[in-house]
Amino acid sequence: MQVDVFTIFPGFFDSPLSASLLGRARERGLLDIRLHDPRDWTTDRHRAVDDTPFGGGAGMVMMPEPLFAAVEAVAPARPLFLLSAAGRPFDQAVAGELAELEGFSLLCGRYEGVDQRVADHLCDGELSVGDYVLAGGEAAALVVIEAVTRLLPEVMGNEASAGEESFADGLVEYPQYTRPASFRGFEVPEILRSGDHARIARWRHAEALRRTRDRRPDLLERRGLSDAERTMLEDER
Repeated sequence: MQVDVFTIFPGFFDSPLSASLLGRARERGLLDIRLHDPRDWTTDRHRAVDDTPFGGGAGMVMMPEPLFAAVEAVAPARPLFLLSAAGRPFDQAVAGELAELEGFSLLCGRYEGVDQRVADHLCDGELSVGDYVLAGGEAAALVVIEAVTRLLPEVMGNEASAGEESFADGLVEYPQYTRPASFRGFEVPEILRSGDHARIARWRHAEALRRTRDRRPDLLERRGLSDAERTMLEDER
Protein backbone atom coordinates (compact mmCIF):
# COMPACT_ATOMS: atom_id res chain seq x y z
CA MET A 1 0.00 0.00 0.00
CA GLN A 2 1.23 3.49 -0.87
CA VAL A 3 0.48 6.33 1.54
CA ASP A 4 1.52 9.89 0.68
CA VAL A 5 1.69 12.34 3.58
CA PHE A 6 1.90 16.10 3.11
CA THR A 7 3.43 17.73 6.17
CA ILE A 8 5.67 20.68 7.01
CA PHE A 9 7.29 18.50 9.70
CA PRO A 10 8.43 15.32 7.89
CA GLY A 11 10.92 14.61 10.68
CA PHE A 12 7.97 14.02 13.01
CA PHE A 13 7.47 10.63 11.35
CA ASP A 14 11.05 9.29 11.40
CA SER A 15 10.95 7.19 14.56
CA PRO A 16 7.29 6.03 14.57
CA LEU A 17 7.43 4.84 10.98
CA SER A 18 10.66 2.93 11.60
CA ALA A 19 9.58 1.08 14.74
CA SER A 20 7.62 -2.07 15.47
CA LEU A 21 4.85 -3.16 13.11
CA LEU A 22 5.08 -0.14 10.79
CA GLY A 23 8.83 -0.46 10.46
CA ARG A 24 8.60 -4.16 9.66
CA ALA A 25 5.81 -3.58 7.13
CA ARG A 26 7.98 -1.02 5.34
CA GLU A 27 11.04 -3.28 5.40
CA ARG A 28 9.00 -6.10 3.84
CA GLY A 29 7.65 -3.84 1.11
CA LEU A 30 4.06 -4.07 2.33
CA LEU A 31 3.84 -0.37 3.15
CA ASP A 32 5.28 2.50 1.09
CA ILE A 33 5.19 5.81 2.98
CA ARG A 34 6.10 8.93 1.00
CA LEU A 35 6.55 12.21 2.88
CA HIS A 36 6.23 15.54 1.08
CA ASP A 37 7.00 18.95 2.58
CA PRO A 38 4.84 21.74 1.07
CA ARG A 39 7.64 24.17 1.88
CA ASP A 40 9.53 22.65 -1.05
CA TRP A 41 6.92 24.20 -3.36
CA THR A 42 7.00 27.73 -1.92
CA THR A 43 8.36 30.60 -4.01
CA ASP A 44 9.51 33.13 -1.38
CA ARG A 45 12.85 33.15 0.44
CA HIS A 46 11.16 32.51 3.80
CA ARG A 47 9.41 29.36 2.49
CA ALA A 48 6.19 30.63 4.06
CA VAL A 49 3.18 28.33 4.07
CA ASP A 50 0.85 30.40 6.27
CA ASP A 51 -0.75 33.84 6.36
CA THR A 52 -3.28 35.82 8.40
CA PRO A 53 -6.95 34.94 7.84
CA PHE A 54 -9.37 37.18 5.96
CA GLY A 55 -11.80 38.77 8.36
CA GLY A 56 -9.29 38.80 11.19
CA GLY A 57 -8.90 36.42 14.08
CA ALA A 58 -6.21 34.77 16.12
CA GLY A 59 -3.48 32.65 14.59
CA MET A 60 -2.41 31.87 11.06
CA VAL A 61 -3.91 29.76 8.28
CA MET A 62 -2.09 27.55 5.80
CA MET A 63 -2.20 29.11 2.33
CA PRO A 64 -3.59 27.25 -0.67
CA GLU A 65 -0.72 27.88 -3.10
CA PRO A 66 1.98 25.61 -1.59
CA LEU A 67 -0.51 22.84 -0.84
CA PHE A 68 -2.01 22.83 -4.33
CA ALA A 69 1.46 22.98 -5.88
CA ALA A 70 2.74 20.09 -3.77
CA VAL A 71 -0.20 17.80 -4.48
CA GLU A 72 -0.29 18.60 -8.18
CA ALA A 73 3.46 18.00 -8.54
CA VAL A 74 3.46 14.72 -6.63
CA ALA A 75 0.22 13.28 -8.05
CA PRO A 76 -0.27 11.21 -4.87
CA ALA A 77 -2.34 8.13 -4.26
CA ARG A 78 -6.03 8.97 -4.11
CA PRO A 79 -8.23 9.55 -2.20
CA LEU A 80 -6.51 12.46 -0.45
CA PHE A 81 -7.86 13.24 3.02
CA LEU A 82 -7.42 16.42 5.00
CA LEU A 83 -6.99 15.64 8.69
CA SER A 84 -9.47 17.97 10.32
CA ALA A 85 -11.59 18.26 13.45
CA ALA A 86 -14.58 18.75 11.15
CA GLY A 87 -13.95 15.54 9.23
CA ARG A 88 -15.66 12.17 9.14
CA PRO A 89 -14.95 10.30 12.37
CA PHE A 90 -12.13 7.84 11.82
CA ASP A 91 -12.98 4.48 13.36
CA GLN A 92 -12.28 0.79 12.76
CA ALA A 93 -14.85 0.63 10.00
CA VAL A 94 -13.17 3.47 8.09
CA ALA A 95 -9.79 1.83 8.67
CA GLY A 96 -11.21 -1.31 7.08
CA GLU A 97 -12.44 0.66 4.08
CA LEU A 98 -9.02 2.23 3.54
CA ALA A 99 -7.27 -1.13 3.94
CA GLU A 100 -9.13 -2.34 0.83
CA LEU A 101 -7.49 0.36 -1.31
CA GLU A 102 -4.15 0.26 -3.09
CA GLY A 103 -3.26 3.57 -1.47
CA PHE A 104 -4.44 6.89 -0.09
CA SER A 105 -2.96 10.20 1.02
CA LEU A 106 -3.13 12.47 4.05
CA LEU A 107 -2.72 16.21 4.32
CA CYS A 108 -1.63 17.49 7.73
CA GLY A 109 -2.89 20.92 8.71
CA ARG A 110 -1.11 23.24 11.14
CA TYR A 111 -1.71 26.55 12.86
CA GLU A 112 -5.43 27.45 12.83
CA GLY A 113 -6.12 25.15 9.89
CA VAL A 114 -5.96 25.35 6.12
CA ASP A 115 -7.58 27.63 3.56
CA GLN A 116 -11.06 26.20 2.93
CA ARG A 117 -10.38 26.00 -0.80
CA VAL A 118 -7.91 23.20 -0.05
CA ALA A 119 -10.65 21.14 1.56
CA ASP A 120 -13.22 22.03 -1.10
CA HIS A 121 -11.18 21.70 -4.28
CA LEU A 122 -7.99 19.74 -3.59
CA CYS A 123 -8.90 17.02 -1.12
CA ASP A 124 -11.37 14.18 -1.59
CA GLY A 125 -12.61 14.23 1.99
CA GLU A 126 -11.73 14.97 5.61
CA LEU A 127 -11.00 12.66 8.55
CA SER A 128 -11.08 13.34 12.28
CA VAL A 129 -9.43 11.05 14.83
CA GLY A 130 -11.42 12.43 17.76
CA ASP A 131 -13.23 15.30 19.40
CA TYR A 132 -10.15 17.15 20.62
CA VAL A 133 -7.65 19.63 19.20
CA LEU A 134 -4.08 18.75 18.24
CA ALA A 135 -1.23 21.07 17.31
CA GLY A 136 -1.33 19.62 13.82
CA GLY A 137 -2.36 16.67 11.71
CA GLU A 138 0.86 14.69 12.09
CA ALA A 139 -0.18 12.72 15.18
CA ALA A 140 -3.56 12.05 13.56
CA ALA A 141 -1.84 10.82 10.41
CA LEU A 142 0.13 8.28 12.44
CA VAL A 143 -3.10 7.03 14.00
CA VAL A 144 -4.67 6.51 10.59
CA ILE A 145 -1.58 4.87 9.09
CA GLU A 146 -1.13 2.41 11.95
CA ALA A 147 -4.81 1.48 12.20
CA VAL A 148 -4.98 0.79 8.45
CA THR A 149 -1.63 -0.97 8.19
CA ARG A 150 -2.57 -3.50 10.87
CA LEU A 151 -5.42 -4.67 8.62
CA LEU A 152 -3.28 -5.28 5.55
CA PRO A 153 -2.66 -8.92 4.58
CA GLU A 154 0.60 -10.39 5.95
CA VAL A 155 1.33 -7.40 8.20
CA MET A 156 0.31 -8.96 11.50
CA GLY A 157 1.98 -12.16 12.64
CA ASN A 158 -1.36 -13.67 13.69
CA GLU A 159 -4.01 -12.88 11.10
CA ALA A 160 -6.76 -13.93 13.53
CA SER A 161 -5.82 -11.15 15.94
CA ALA A 162 -7.45 -8.39 13.92
CA GLY A 163 -10.77 -10.20 13.95
CA GLU A 164 -10.84 -10.51 17.75
CA GLU A 165 -9.77 -7.01 18.72
CA SER A 166 -11.80 -4.14 20.04
CA PHE A 167 -14.32 -2.74 17.53
CA ALA A 168 -13.92 -5.68 15.13
CA ASP A 169 -17.51 -6.74 15.89
CA GLY A 170 -18.69 -3.39 17.20
CA LEU A 171 -17.56 -4.37 20.71
CA VAL A 172 -14.58 -3.62 22.90
CA GLU A 173 -12.29 -6.58 23.45
CA TYR A 174 -12.67 -9.13 26.23
CA PRO A 175 -10.05 -9.14 29.05
CA GLN A 176 -6.80 -11.00 28.46
CA TYR A 177 -4.59 -12.91 30.93
CA THR A 178 -1.22 -14.65 30.80
CA ARG A 179 1.04 -16.55 33.21
CA PRO A 180 1.29 -16.86 36.15
CA ALA A 181 -2.21 -18.10 36.90
CA SER A 182 -1.98 -16.57 40.37
CA PHE A 183 -0.23 -13.24 40.91
CA ARG A 184 -0.22 -11.56 44.31
CA GLY A 185 -3.47 -13.28 45.13
CA PHE A 186 -5.14 -12.18 41.88
CA GLU A 187 -6.40 -15.21 39.96
CA VAL A 188 -6.94 -15.85 36.28
CA PRO A 189 -10.60 -16.83 35.76
CA GLU A 190 -10.95 -20.60 36.11
CA ILE A 191 -12.80 -20.96 32.82
CA LEU A 192 -9.74 -19.77 30.87
CA ARG A 193 -7.74 -22.64 32.40
CA SER A 194 -10.42 -25.24 31.73
CA GLY A 195 -9.35 -26.21 28.21
CA ASP A 196 -13.02 -26.12 27.15
CA HIS A 197 -12.75 -23.97 24.05
CA ALA A 198 -16.50 -23.65 23.53
CA ARG A 199 -17.01 -22.36 27.08
CA ILE A 200 -14.02 -20.02 26.72
CA ALA A 201 -15.40 -18.57 23.48
CA ARG A 202 -18.79 -17.98 25.09
CA TRP A 203 -17.18 -16.38 28.17
CA ARG A 204 -15.06 -14.08 26.02
CA HIS A 205 -18.02 -12.97 23.97
CA ALA A 206 -20.09 -12.36 27.10
CA GLU A 207 -17.24 -10.34 28.64
CA ALA A 208 -16.91 -8.25 25.48
CA LEU A 209 -20.63 -7.55 25.60
CA ARG A 210 -20.50 -6.66 29.30
CA ARG A 211 -17.48 -4.39 28.89
CA THR A 212 -19.08 -2.62 25.96
CA ARG A 213 -22.34 -2.17 27.86
CA ASP A 214 -20.52 -0.75 30.91
CA ARG A 215 -17.84 1.32 29.19
CA ARG A 216 -19.08 2.16 25.69
CA PRO A 217 -22.89 1.90 25.68
CA ASP A 218 -22.90 4.11 22.59
CA LEU A 219 -21.29 1.29 20.61
CA LEU A 220 -23.84 -1.23 21.81
CA GLU A 221 -26.70 1.11 21.01
CA ARG A 222 -25.52 1.41 17.42
CA ARG A 223 -24.71 -2.28 17.05
CA GLY A 224 -27.69 -3.82 18.79
CA LEU A 225 -27.97 -7.21 20.49
CA SER A 226 -29.16 -10.60 19.31
CA ASP A 227 -31.49 -12.65 21.50
CA ALA A 228 -28.59 -14.98 22.31
CA GLU A 229 -26.44 -12.03 23.38
CA ARG A 230 -29.19 -10.69 25.64
CA THR A 231 -29.30 -14.09 27.28
CA MET A 232 -25.51 -14.02 27.72
CA LEU A 233 -25.69 -10.68 29.54
CA GLU A 234 -28.53 -11.89 31.74
CA ASP A 235 -26.54 -15.05 32.61
CA GLU A 236 -23.60 -12.89 33.73
CA ARG A 237 -25.67 -11.04 36.32
